[in-house]
Amino acid sequence: MKIAQVAPLYESVPPKLYGGTERVVSYLTEEFVRQGHDVTLFASGDSITAANLRPMCRQALRLEGSKVVDPLAYHVRMIEMAAREANDFEVIHFHIDYLHFPVTRRQQIAALTTLHGRLDIPELIPIYEEFSDMNLVSISNAQRIPIPWANWVATVYHGIPESLYKPQEAPGKYLAFLGRISPEKRVDRAVEIARRTGMPIKIAAKVDVVDKQYFDSNIRQLLNDPLVEYIGEISEHEKSDFLSNAYALLFPIDWPEPFGLVMIEAMACGTPVVAYSMGSVPEVLDQGTTGYLVNDIDEAVDAVRRISALDRKLCREVFEERFSVRRMCLDYFEVYKHLLGRTPTEPDLTSAGEGLSLAA
Repeated sequence: MKIAQVAPLYESVPPKLYGGTERVVSYLTEEFVRQGHDVTLFASGDSITAANLRPMCRQALRLEGSKVVDPLAYHVRMIEMAAREANDFEVIHFHIDYLHFPVTRRQQIAALTTLHGRLDIPELIPIYEEFSDMNLVSISNAQRIPIPWANWVATVYHGIPESLYKPQEAPGKYLAFLGRISPEKRVDRAVEIARRTGMPIKIAAKVDVVDKQYFDSNIRQLLNDPLVEYIGEISEHEKSDFLSNAYALLFPIDWPEPFGLVMIEAMACGTPVVAYSMGSVPEVLDQGTTGYLVNDIDEAVDAVRRISALDRKLCREVFEERFSVRRMCLDYFEVYKHLLGRTPTEPDLTSAGEGLSLAA
C-alpha cells in the first residue's frame, strides 16, 4: 500500500529527546516500511527514516529556537505539498491535529487523522462540529469523552518496538518519574510519594519554556531533598536503563491523559506503574498485573509498598500482547482498508490489541 505519514515539525522523527507524537509516527512509519509498504514521511529535514522523506524544514523547529517566528507557516506549506502529491498515495495519515481539515475536505483523499492530544478545550468543539466529516482515530476511548459525537473511525492504542527496551526481572531500588515537569504531570506528587515510602526517586524530565516559572516557583526546592535525584531530559537510548532498573514508575497525573506512552515504555522494561486513575490510565494499566491505579497520595504510598507482589516478567508479556508496534500497525492497516472501502478482516487477537474498534 502507498501510505503518506504527515508529522508535526516541532520535533524530528524520531525526536532527539522528548516528543511523544513524533516518536509514535516514527515507530509506525518504520514498521510499515519493514512490512513492505511504500511509505512517504512528511517531516523535518533532520528526521531519520527508511521511508521516502519529504523534508519540510531544515531541522526540528524546536531546535531553531527564536529563529522561527511563525511555526504554522511551515505546517501550512507542508499541508499544501501533501495535498499536491495526494494522487501518489492510497492513504494520507495526518498527525497534526485539525490544521489540514479545510484542504482534505475539498479533495478526494482517503485521509485519516490521529488525534494525539487532549480534547477538553472549549475552542475545539466548534472546529470538530464544523468538520464532522473528517475521519478521526483516538488513542484511547477516554480521549473521546469531550467530543463523543465526532466522526471516530477507530481507537488504536500506541505501540512500540519490542526490541527497543530490555526488561529487567530483578526490581531496582529507586522510583522513577519520566516525562515533562508541568502542572498536569505532578512531579510534586511523585516526590511526596517517595518521601513517604522512604525510597529514592530519580526524575528524568524536561522543562518547557512555558513551564519554567512553574518549575522555579513550585518544583525547584523539592529537588533539594536527599532522596531526589534530578537527571533532566534523557534520550531514547537512555530510557531503557532508566526504566528497567527502577523499582516502579510513578505516574501521578492531574489531567485527562490521552494515552501516556511512558506507561507502556515502563511495561516493556518489566517495570510496574503506580498511576492516578485519570483519562486513559484505566485502559492502559491492568490493575494488579502491570501496576496499580490510585486516587490519592495515601493509595499511591500503599501501592508502592505492594509493588513486590507484581510479576515483572508478566508486565513485559502484557506489553508484547497489547502494545507492540506490530499490533499498532495491524490495527491501523485495518483502518486504512476500511477507508478504502475494502472489507476489513478480523484482527489477529494473538497480536492485535483491544484498542481497535472499526466503525460500521
